Amino acid sequence: MLTVPIRQLGESERAQVEKVLDRDPYAGAQIAERVAAHGLNWWRSDGRIFGYGPGRRVESMIWSGAHLVPVCTTPAATAAFAEMLGAEPRICSSIIGRSDAVLDLWDRLGGHWGRARDVRPNQPLLVADRDPIIPADPEVRLVRPNEVDALFPAAVAMYTEEVGVSPLLDDGGRGYRRRIVELVKSKRAYARFVGDRVIFKAELAIVTNRTTQVQGVWVDPEFRGRGVAAPAMATVVRDALRRVSPTVSLYVNDYNTAARRVYARCGFVSAGSFATVLF
Repeated sequence: MLTVPIRQLGESERAQVEKVLDRDPYAGAQIAERVAAHGLNWWRSDGRIFGYGPGRRVESMIWSGAHLVPVCTTPAATAAFAEMLGAEPRICSSIIGRSDAVLDLWDRLGGHWGRARDVRPNQPLLVADRDPIIPADPEVRLVRPNEVDALFPAAVAMYTEEVGVSPLLDDGGRGYRRRIVELVKSKRAYARFVGDRVIFKAELAIVTNRTTQVQGVWVDPEFRGRGVAAPAMATVVRDALRRVSPTVSLYVNDYNTAARRVYARCGFVSAGSFATVLF
């Protein structure tokens, strides 16, 4: 019998992992995508999944890798995960997930890991499961492989504006560019072009059988306030629902009132709140 409730999970516990992920398909989407593609062996290169629960049961999980992602964590599980992680150097660049779990984790880990670059405590989680009632923008389409050079500067501008640091800093942007190429090749990157200039972009950053999570939504500053975003997002939502997943989800900073109005017009409704801690 196991006396310690935390353990690293492997392929033999995949069925239990999938049950936990199904309990919260939005907070667990990032993990669910990888488990579906690689099983429970993918952690060997990307990170580790730890489970919490009595005996062989898995009640709560956390993914520890480039991001720290809690899923279905009870207060007891959060405390146990924090105790374990606080004994190790920080490897993640962010903590992302349901706000109660993330903020509880950070309260417990902050004394071990030092100051965060930014804490965003309330990011509304929004979900759409039907076509928007507003007209779509016919100029928004999937980005073609030969258009990566045009998309990349817009992607860098979006990342820098949203995250607060440039994705070019660590390796000159090579890793970030590979990610953009991957999204374009897998038909998960959308844009509206004016000539060779991208004035709107968005990506389906995560895809599971339950949801696709939209990230990287951006409008060129020169075109903001002109009614570009809502019809453009309507196109993305319609295509994603038809072609990819039964729901479209995203999370947005609570202070971004303009974006929240756009998402409301596109039929997104509340599914709770996320929080993000950035390092």
